[in-house]
Amino acid sequence: MSKNAKHIILNLVTAVAVTLFFSCGDNSGAIQKFNQRNEGPSAEGEGVVLKYTDSGKVVATLKTPLIMEYGLADFPYEEFPDGVEVTFIDDNKKENYITSDYAIRYKRTNLIDLRQNVVLITSDSTRLDASQLFWDQKNKWVFTDKPYTLKFPDDSFNNGDLFDSSEDFKNFISLDNQSRMYVKESATATPNDSVQ
Repeated sequence: MSKNAKHIILNLVTAVAVTLFFSCGDNSGAIQKFNQRNEGPSAEGEGVVLKYTDSGKVVATLKTPLIMEYGLADFPYEEFPDGVEVTFIDDNKKENYITSDYAIRYKRTNLIDLRQNVVLITSDSTRLDASQLFWDQKNKWVFTDKPYTLKFPDDSFNNGDLFDSSEDFKNFISLDNQSRMYVKESATATPNDSVQ
């Protein structure tokens, strides 16, 4: 082969290589996603204890026999098919407990969907039993559209089909319910009392 032919072939190979290199662009994200599984969990863990912190202090501890993470899903979530035990610590450093036989935590919204034999016990011994309970961690709110039973430490109770409440049950709305509530009497005002 002549020197001129070798030079032409070398230039042609170089031109093709450069063209391929620049035409591909940055597809590293697409290649990485292609190489990962699209079906099934992206990670699994057994005998897991997770601690959630806020400003350096532990605000919740979650224990589960099995966690399955679906981090590659369009709406990433964690599934707890064998149930969870959650201890969360309120602003007054009092512990509250939630258990259920099954749960899903949606990562983007911090909403937890607890199902099957849900039990919530607050630090003052208020107990909630339900078949399903949604817990909005960000807004410190719990709600359900399923039948529930709520028992307070003073033997008050509330049974119904739907409720919306703050975590501490101080702001509580329920629908189609039966309840017995005890109200403390306040001191009666005397004629000399005035509002200023």
